[in-house]
Amino acid sequence: MSKPLSDHDRRKQISVRGLAGIENVAELKQNFNRHLHFTLVKDRNVATRRDYYFALAHTVRDHLIGRWIRTQQHYYEKDPKRVYYISLEFYMGRTLQNTMVNLALENACDEAMYQLGLDMEELEDMEEDAGLGNGGLGRLAACFLDSMASLGLAAYGYGIRYEFGIFNQKIVNGWQVEEADDWLRYGNPWEKARPEYMRPVHFYGRTEHHPDGVKWVDTQVVLALPYDTPVPGYRNNVVNTMRLWSAKAPCEFNLKDFNVGGYIQAVLDRNLAENISRVLYPNDNFFEGKELRLKQEYFVVSATLQDIIRRFKVSKFGSREIARTDFSKLPDKVAIQLNDTHPAMAIPELMRVLVDEEKLSWEKAWDICVRTCAYTNHTVLPEALERWPVDLFAHLLPRHLEIVFEINRRHLENVAAKFPGDNDRLRRMSLIEEGGQKRINMAHLCIVGSHAVNGVAQIHSDILKATVFKDFYEMEPHKFQNKTNGITPRRWLVMCNPGLAEVIAERIGEDFIRDLDQLKGLRKYVNDEAFIRDVAKVKQENKLKFAMHLEQHYKVKINPNSMFDIQVKRIHEYKRQLLNCLHIITYYNRIKKEPNKQWTPRTIMIGGKAAPGYHTAKMIIRLITAIGEVVNNDPVVGDRLKVIFLENYRVTLAEKGIPAADLSEQISTAGTEASGTGNMKFMLNGALTIGTMDGANVEMAEEAGEDNLFIFGMRVDDVDELDKRGYHAEEYYNRLPELKQAIDQIAGGFFSPKQPDLFKEIVNMLMHHDRFKVFADYEDYIKCQEKVNALYKNPKEWTKKVIFNIAGCGKFSSDRTIAQYAREIWGMEPTLEKLPIPQQPE
Repeated sequence: MSKPLSDHDRRKQISVRGLAGIENVAELKQNFNRHLHFTLVKDRNVATRRDYYFALAHTVRDHLIGRWIRTQQHYYEKDPKRVYYISLEFYMGRTLQNTMVNLALENACDEAMYQLGLDMEELEDMEEDAGLGNGGLGRLAACFLDSMASLGLAAYGYGIRYEFGIFNQKIVNGWQVEEADDWLRYGNPWEKARPEYMRPVHFYGRTEHHPDGVKWVDTQVVLALPYDTPVPGYRNNVVNTMRLWSAKAPCEFNLKDFNVGGYIQAVLDRNLAENISRVLYPNDNFFEGKELRLKQEYFVVSATLQDIIRRFKVSKFGSREIARTDFSKLPDKVAIQLNDTHPAMAIPELMRVLVDEEKLSWEKAWDICVRTCAYTNHTVLPEALERWPVDLFAHLLPRHLEIVFEINRRHLENVAAKFPGDNDRLRRMSLIEEGGQKRINMAHLCIVGSHAVNGVAQIHSDILKATVFKDFYEMEPHKFQNKTNGITPRRWLVMCNPGLAEVIAERIGEDFIRDLDQLKGLRKYVNDEAFIRDVAKVKQENKLKFAMHLEQHYKVKINPNSMFDIQVKRIHEYKRQLLNCLHIITYYNRIKKEPNKQWTPRTIMIGGKAAPGYHTAKMIIRLITAIGEVVNNDPVVGDRLKVIFLENYRVTLAEKGIPAADLSEQISTAGTEASGTGNMKFMLNGALTIGTMDGANVEMAEEAGEDNLFIFGMRVDDVDELDKRGYHAEEYYNRLPELKQAIDQIAGGFFSPKQPDLFKEIVNMLMHHDRFKVFADYEDYIKCQEKVNALYKNPKEWTKKVIFNIAGCGKFSSDRTIAQYAREIWGMEPTLEKLPIPQQPE
C-alpha cells in the first residue's frame, strides 16, 4: 500500500485553499522573516512558537492593510448608505485562518511555513479565541460581519472590547469551575487602537430645563477609546471595520474633586471608570439587572452614536459645504440595527442628540429616529427580557428617563386614539411596567422606536406576532418581519471542513462558497456511488482527526467507528440536555439488559458552558459527568457506549467537533429556541439532525425534506394544548417503565454512590416544576433514536440522507440573511462586484 500523504501534502491538494504561486510564497517567506526579526531584535534571540505565530499573523495582516484603507477611501468617495450593527457581543473566535481563507492565501502561507520548517496548523493553534460573546447571539453578529463584507455593504460592527471574554471552563471532579479569560495577555495582532477617535460618555448628573431646551449637567465622564479590527470579505478585496470601545478614565478623573491629600486614592479610583469594559456578562437568555451592565449598554450606544453622527456630518460627497447639517437625510445615509434590546438605549440617546444638541423639534427627531433604527428580537423566554428599574435609570441616566417618559406619553396617546376605552391594552403596551418597582420594558421601547422588528426564524416571528408582541402587531403590523438566521459558509465549511468543501467543488465548482444555493446541484449526485463514497470518507477522516484531538487533550480513547452523537450549546433547561441524559441512561440500561444484542455503538458528546450563577445548569453538567463515570467504566458496555463532556466548548472547539459529527441533537421544547444556528452548522457539515419542530429546524426540514431529518415530539400547538390541560410529569413516570427506571437511578444515587441525594433537586424539578416538559417528549425521543440506530447500520442510506441535507443548506447562509436585511430593512443593495486590488501590501 502507498505511504499515506502527510497532513501538509494533503492540504496542498485542496484547491479551495487558494493557489501557492512561487513568487507569492517567496514574498511571504521574506515578509515573515522581516516580522520575526522585528520581534526578536527587541528582546531575545531565540524564537518561540508564539513568536512564529505573531510573525505569521503580521505577515497576513500586511495583506489586509492596503485593502482596508482602499475600502474606507472608496466609501468616503462614493458616500453610500452605511449600516451600523450594534451588539454587546461579537463571538469572533480566531482570526488568522479565516483571514487567509478570505484572501486566498491559505496554501501559499502553508507552503511558505513548510519551507521554513514550520507547521502552519501548530502556529494557528497559538491564537487565543476572541470570546466576546456567550453563544448564538454573539456568533450571529460575527457571521453577519463576514457576510456584510462579502456582499460589499458599507457596514460597521460596534461593540465593547471586553478585557475578559466568556470564562474558560474547567471540569474539576465533575463540576464546572470558571477561570478568567485573559485573552489579551500576549497582545492582539488584529486590532489597531484609534486614540484620535476617543469619545466622552456621560453618566449620572441631573437635568436643567431652560426656555431654549434641556441641559444634562454635573455628569461624570468616561472616555471611550476605539480599537478597530479589519473584517475581510470573501475574495472581493473589501475590508470593513469592527470597532470595539474600551473605557478610559479622563486625566482629571477624581482629581478636581477637592480631595485633600487623596491623590493616590484618586488615581486608584480610575479603575471604577475603566471597569465598564472589563468583563462580558456570562448570561445567555437571562436578564440580570445590574448597574454595571446598564453602564455597558449606554457606553457602547453613546460612543457609537457620536461616531455615526460625526461620519454623517463630514461626508463631503456631492456637496460643497464643510459638513452635512440637514438631519432629515440621516435615514437615507444611516441604518442602525439593534442586536436584541441590549443596545436599546440608542433610541433615547439619538432623540437626546437630535433634540437637546441639534435643536430639532420632537416630531422631526422622532421621525428620523424611527426611520433609522430597526430591532432584532432573539428570545421569547420571559426571564430573558430586559426590564430596567426606573430608579436605577433615574440615577444613572436622568435625561434619558425623561425622554423615555415622553416617548411613552405620546405612544400611549396613539394607542388610546386607535383603541379608545381599552385601558387594559394601554397597561399592556406601556413602556413602563407599574406594580412593585416601576420598570422600563426595553423590548417595547425598541418596537415603538424602530421601523422594523424581526424574529430570527419563521416560527419565532410568528410566535412574536401571535403572543409576546400581539398588541404591537395589531397596532402596526407593517413593522413585523422575519429574517431567518444563517451561518457563514467560509468559516463553517471552507475553513473548518476543507475536505468536504473540496469534494463538493469537484462536482459543482467553487462558486457555491459565494452563493450557497448552488448546493442544490448536489441532489443529482444522491445516487452517485463515487460521491457517496467521497462524502463518507471525508466524514471518517474528520472523525479520526477529532478522536485524536480528544485523546491528546482530554486523555479519552474513543471508538472512531461509533456514531458521534453531539449536543453542543449553552447549558439551559429549555435546550433539554436532560432529555439527552435520559436517552443515554435508557440506552445504557438496554445494553446491560441484553449485552449480547448487536447494539449500534455510540459516542455521545455533550458540551457547553453554564452561566456561573445558574445553579440548575451547573447541576446538569454534574449529572452528565456522573453518568459518564458509570457508563465509561462498565466492562459489560465496552466501547459500544461512551459519554464525554466536551470541556470549554467555544468557537474553536466547534470548528473541530462539528465536521466530525454524525448526529446533531436539536431537542429544545417546541416554541423556545428562537432559531438556533449550531443546527445549520451540523447540517452543512454532513451530520443528520434529531430534533423537535422548533426554531430553524422547521425550515431545515422544509429545505432538505422532512424524511431526511429525525423529527420527534410535540409541536407548538401540542405544547399549548398540554399547558391548557396541565402538564403532570408523574403520569409519564408511572406509565413508562424505562423512564421510571432512569429517574429512580438518578434519584437513588446509582450515578452518585458517594452522595446518593446529589441529584435530588434535578429529579424534584423534573417531577414537579419542569417548564420545558422533558417527560412529555421522552417516549417519542427514544423511539426516534431507535430509527437513528437502524439507519446508521446502513451506511449508504445514511449518507444519501446526508447528501440531501447538504444540498438543502443554501437557505442557511448568512449571505442570504444579510441580503434580506439589506433589501427589506436597511434599503441597501448587496453587490458581488470586486474592488480593485491595491498595488502590493503596504
